[in-house]
Amino acid sequence: MKVDRFLQLLTALPGYRGQIVHRREIPPRPPRYGEPAEPLPEALAQALAALGIERLFTHQARAIDLARQGKDLVVVTGTASGKSLAYNLPVLEDLLAHPDHRALYLFPTKALAQDQMRALERLVQATPGLQVVAGTYDGDTPPEARRRLRASAQVILTNPDMLHAGILPNHGGFAHFLSRLRWVVVDEIHTYRGVFGSNLAFLLRRLLRVTSLYGAKPQFLAASATVANPGELASKLFDREVEVVADDGAPRGPRTFLFWNPPPIDAGNQGELRRSSVLEARDLLVELVKEGVNTIAFSRTRGGAELLYRYTREALERYSPRLARLVRAYRAGYRPEERREIEQALFKGELLAVSATSALELGIDVGALDASILVGYPGSIASTWQQAGRAGRREEASLSVLIAQPGPIDQYLVRHPDYFFERSPEHAIIDPDNPYIALNHLRAALAEAPLRPDELRLFGRYAPALLELLEEKGEAVRRGGRAYWRGGGQPSTQFGLRTLDDVTYTILNCEEGQPPQVLGTTDEINAFLELHPEAVYLHGGESYFVDELNLTERVARVHREELDYYTQAIAERRVEIEEVDTRQVSPQAATGFGPVSVLFLPYMFKKIRFSTRENVGYGRISLPSRTLHTMGLWIEPAAEVRAAVEAAGRTAAAGLLGLANVLAEVVPLYAMCDPQDIGTAIGPGEGGRPAVFLFDQYPGGLGFSERMFNLLPEALESALELIDGCPCRDGCPSCVGAPLPGPAPLVGDTAGLVPDKLAALLLLAQLTGRTPRTPLPEPAPAARSPEPAPVGRLSRPGAGTGMMEVEAAAARDQDRPEVEWPKVLHPLHPALESRLRQKLATLAGELRQQHREGRSRL
Repeated sequence: MKVDRFLQLLTALPGYRGQIVHRREIPPRPPRYGEPAEPLPEALAQALAALGIERLFTHQARAIDLARQGKDLVVVTGTASGKSLAYNLPVLEDLLAHPDHRALYLFPTKALAQDQMRALERLVQATPGLQVVAGTYDGDTPPEARRRLRASAQVILTNPDMLHAGILPNHGGFAHFLSRLRWVVVDEIHTYRGVFGSNLAFLLRRLLRVTSLYGAKPQFLAASATVANPGELASKLFDREVEVVADDGAPRGPRTFLFWNPPPIDAGNQGELRRSSVLEARDLLVELVKEGVNTIAFSRTRGGAELLYRYTREALERYSPRLARLVRAYRAGYRPEERREIEQALFKGELLAVSATSALELGIDVGALDASILVGYPGSIASTWQQAGRAGRREEASLSVLIAQPGPIDQYLVRHPDYFFERSPEHAIIDPDNPYIALNHLRAALAEAPLRPDELRLFGRYAPALLELLEEKGEAVRRGGRAYWRGGGQPSTQFGLRTLDDVTYTILNCEEGQPPQVLGTTDEINAFLELHPEAVYLHGGESYFVDELNLTERVARVHREELDYYTQAIAERRVEIEEVDTRQVSPQAATGFGPVSVLFLPYMFKKIRFSTRENVGYGRISLPSRTLHTMGLWIEPAAEVRAAVEAAGRTAAAGLLGLANVLAEVVPLYAMCDPQDIGTAIGPGEGGRPAVFLFDQYPGGLGFSERMFNLLPEALESALELIDGCPCRDGCPSCVGAPLPGPAPLVGDTAGLVPDKLAALLLLAQLTGRTPRTPLPEPAPAARSPEPAPVGRLSRPGAGTGMMEVEAAAARDQDRPEVEWPKVLHPLHPALESRLRQKLATLAGELRQQHREGRSRL
């Protein structure tokens, strides 16, 4: 791609108003080669030569050496660096020498498994004398192919969902394969974070239990995009020490990286009310398509990807209908055959551009792309480089453009580009101790094979208490040094791996005179937000009006309708502290961490016009509330701190709302997470005063808010920097966020409030002890001077002993005489135990119903 020529054309267009606020030239990098300690077998060397690979990169050679030494390893290198060779070559070398060995490949998606199957086939076919029976084993595999793979496959490529629900519960049918299992390959492990990653950690423990029954102890080979803690993540996933291979020897072409900030709508407005990032992306994508540049555009949401596709197609229709047909949308929720058709068209060069979500962020081979557009900061530095790297997958020049949205993090990055380019990626977080997830997998493991006392540790610190609970409910019994399943049925059918909300809704297109057509599926939270009655659902660039959301059938019925607006739901959240695990009190604030309950209620929706993004109306949502029991932190400013804000002529509640909005934006600076992983709310703290809450949006929590509690002083300082760096005067969506709509029932004290920048800064100045650059109202009474802190204790909020230290101390105290069964060292909180009992009663009822239905079919 001729980047300079394109940018000259772009900046000469009438619509260009200085949107390029930073240009960074990333120089090309030459390849660095290495050789394994012992040469590869001649057959594999010939195969590589046939595929045009004359030498191995340094990281590939290092991975081969470690694999030969029996080490579990993870390769952490950039996009298109040849990570798949780093695990394929050790596996194929072993199969050449030991054809009776077996390998299990795990990929996060079926599409990626099928793509890697094609790459493996090319390598095998090019290897003289190597015959490998391999195949993908997933929900799309025909029954006859499944039987063949179970009986004779040497390599099975699948996904965690199939391993969980199809292979482990029926491991007897895979005995021949599992007894010879030598390798477990886990690709794209950076995607296994949060719920999915926590589930995978337990799933792999179940796999190792089952393989040990057949006398096998497989070795792990993993690959990952760059994250801050690849070794820690892999070790938690595999429950083993893991070697990290991070010396990337692959070459890369020159890349031009632009930070693009949409222009202010009103040039005289100091606030950051800017033109829509979607419209900016449309204009940029249209010009790239006109120039014949193969482009991928990433949006953070399904709706965003659909909007960009729709806008781009409409603009190109006016210019060239032929070009309009060369653009498609791609996201989760499409039917599998629809996604594969798009993938193949992109790979074959039949498309010029695709508007996608992160569903295409992974390593599916989509051919040679020249440009990537990121509509909004993806939420982490790691994901930003992963998405940008989808273009320029060879050594040619490429262009990447990050189009900022109005949010605080986006605006901070475009104003401080060095922060992005010089900062290392974030930590990927999983929680192998989540009791909700542990309970699911403990039940599944018991049904797969009796449990030994020494295996109980595999299921987290609450496992002894959970086993006692299962015994009380009659689902488990201990006899002769083993725990046995008594619940009947297969518990693995009762939960999925990618969400803690196992309720799935089907979207049906019901056109008059035609049979209903399945458009896709979604979980309950998204159904409540996107598929409530009168919502506008976007699919394939078309708009569908939602006629009904049937909560009993779990079906949304829609019909195709040409509309000039789309909808956006608004939900109320009310939060209560259930217990306090850790607290820290200072003169400025009381902070704490522990179990919280959050009432979630969608109550209204906005109608937003496609063309102008203006709000054209509201509607009511009448759906039941849901209560989430999770983990969270809270910051309850002292009365003197709030009084100082009020005395300066600002509203403390508006400052708290601004602080809550910014804290949610700050979390991705410290942990890899998605917007739906974290929630915020304003509610009563321990002392009954207004407090800011930040919580994990998953039952039982996943560690995000815990990490933030332990880093709270740094997080508050980051929040101050974000707000202080915004050029607006009173507050805007680019710093303290947009106002909550109101009035409406259940919105609470913040109904109609506009988040106040100066009030938030006044709060943060007192909480951090730092003076912002933004002039603050004077005079403002200073908060009471901090009392001297006790020796060994910091006085800043959140700087006390955190949960990680508490757990480490508890772990040190566990050096007790061995007993047949581990004792309950971490009893369940009464509220948690009550909820788990209710969950078990529901699950047991479902299994009984499944059993009755099965007998009735017989």
